[in-house]
Amino acid sequence: MADSTGVNNACTDEAEVSLPKLTHYKSNVLATYYADKFNGRRTTSGERFHNSNYTAAHMRLPLGTVVRVTNEANGKYVDVKVNDRGPYSRKLEIDLTKKAYMEIASRKGAGSFKVKLEIVEKK
Repeated sequence: MADSTGVNNACTDEAEVSLPKLTHYKSNVLATYYADKFNGRRTTSGERFHNSNYTAAHMRLPLGTVVRVTNEANGKYVDVKVNDRGPYSRKLEIDLTKKAYMEIASRKGAGSFKVKLEIVEKK
């Protein structure tokens, strides 16, 4: 199912017709999520930020890159599009929208958790 950003949310039980090519980027890194106060603000890409989309901020990956973020504790994953820069902390690797974060979080009250990042290659 594609959301308003055009990214497919890959965490489903349905059989996939064609699996995307994934390239490992990093493992054992921390993900967090944006605060609601950022809703409606412009991202680095120029898009408006909405915590209900499947987007993310990353310091180095090119804008527009689709990344599969997998919670290393429970195996749940979500695909997000990088459309902003951040997080601005050396301890954190990626900022997810609240929707993407809560979809894969083991404990909804946790502020961060360890993830694996893979680049979803274009076909």
